[in-house]
Amino acid sequence: MVKVRALPTANRPPPTGNPNRLLAALPAADYTRILPSLTVVPLKLKEILHKPGDPIQHVYFPGGGFLSLLTVLEDGSMVEIATVGREGMVGVSAILDGTPATSAAMVQGATDTCYRMNVEAFRREIDRRGAFHELMAHFAQALFGFVAQSTACNAIHSVEQRLARWLLMAQDRMGSDEFPLTQEFVAMMLGASRPTVSVVAGTLQKAGLIKYRHGRVTIVDRENLEAASCECYRAATDLLNAVTDGSRT
Repeated sequence: MVKVRALPTANRPPPTGNPNRLLAALPAADYTRILPSLTVVPLKLKEILHKPGDPIQHVYFPGGGFLSLLTVLEDGSMVEIATVGREGMVGVSAILDGTPATSAAMVQGATDTCYRMNVEAFRREIDRRGAFHELMAHFAQALFGFVAQSTACNAIHSVEQRLARWLLMAQDRMGSDEFPLTQEFVAMMLGASRPTVSVVAGTLQKAGLIKYRHGRVTIVDRENLEAASCECYRAATDLLNAVTDGSRT
């Protein structure tokens, strides 16, 4: 696990021990080279970083919290297709050719530590075709697999299984048993009605797996919550973890 160290300044990342696992997995020379291009910014709950169709001006490497990648429909409704935390980056289309964002990116878990890089600096590093490019390409491939797994999960598995999966992923990213969660948000993310979400959350609570009140959820029984989930939690998590397995050299 990457050791999180205190930031040396208010707007620069640490020289070593970066909490974002992609950045921490870079060879030391590559990491040192991109340091001047990274700025530390906070991520605020429900903040929108990218909108569909807008040009990508910055990419983001979360050092904590997490974001939802959302497909936005014509009526304005949104469905989550993936979540990204400190294991990845947001703005994946910039890896390919810098085309406009195809999905929205919304903060669902706030953090004081996210590393922002302007797209021009990011593209210059990608064009080197070195370790940075290789690592980002591997993440893009893993994220595609994550989206494919989520698509299958949404089509096949029950709302209860999908909610359990989402709660586990949120807990992993937040590093805490308790975090904000509203029924309205869960309904939007899972493509389910609020009454359905209320019933399912109540079922998990009665089973002693979670506690839910006043817009906050607490994971009480992690082991049995994993049992209530589907195989998609482990499959998607393993896909993303495989990108940065190993250590920086």
